[in-house]
Amino acid sequence: MTLSDLNPLKSAAVRDALDGKASQSLWRQAARRFRRNRAAMASLAILFVIAATSILVPVFWPNGIEETYWESILIPPTFENFHWFGTDSNGRDLLVRVFYGGRISLTIGLLTTVVALLIGVTYGAIAGFAGGYTDSIMMRFVDVLYSLPLLFFIIILVTIFGRNIYLVFVAIGAIEWLTMSRIVRGQTLSVVTKEYVESAVAIGLSRTAILVRYIIPNVLGPVVVYVSLLIPTNIIIESYLSFLGLGVQEPLTSWGLLISQGAGHIDSAPWLLIFPATMLAITMFCFNFIGDGLRDALDPR
Repeated sequence: MTLSDLNPLKSAAVRDALDGKASQSLWRQAARRFRRNRAAMASLAILFVIAATSILVPVFWPNGIEETYWESILIPPTFENFHWFGTDSNGRDLLVRVFYGGRISLTIGLLTTVVALLIGVTYGAIAGFAGGYTDSIMMRFVDVLYSLPLLFFIIILVTIFGRNIYLVFVAIGAIEWLTMSRIVRGQTLSVVTKEYVESAVAIGLSRTAILVRYIIPNVLGPVVVYVSLLIPTNIIIESYLSFLGLGVQEPLTSWGLLISQGAGHIDSAPWLLIFPATMLAITMFCFNFIGDGLRDALDPR
């Protein structure tokens, strides 16, 4: 008589976990719970509209992003000549610049989050799974990078390489993966003690196979929630860097740069600040509602 005969339910659960059936069922249940969250689904729809208009409006709008109307400098919102959001101090149409800025801000937020996700998940999973001295050395390296202020790091990069939009990606991506790695490491330390991991070790799977097939998929729950909150954080970081003049530069634009320019005309032309700030605020609220929805969906309780 084998252990499987004595405890068939436990053995079946282990086999299902090894085959990925249990995790797939949990993800399907989480997806159903997320779809029932009206605030999260509405936020997802609004974000889709913002992303789609940010892509399409600069292409099809009659006014170009760099086109200057000298007879229409600092005019308030009007339907005349399609200046629905008004114009800026250079006579450029604000609507097309707001949506083009949304394209830049969302792209930076998404790409830097993807970079942080790939580096942080891989680094944290390896550190937690390896344990011992390897874990200690890897985490001390993270602590050293944590001590480096982001603004100071940006200034160094700008001084050495000059102002470039790619520096924003490098700087934000080089900092934001640190918290991700710590979250993944903590989850990995709890996962490696689970029975399905011990079973995978017992049947002789390689450490790489265990890491890729069983460790990383089972730590993605908190990671997904954190990613939904990291995207708006990265957008805010890009915005304040552009506000300080260290981020996106002309002729490109972003919501942070537009807010910086609008702040200088808040008394005479408040629309220059209101429209980009409103778009940024709506985007932040949507991501936060989505994060709350994912947190509730991935929590079985």
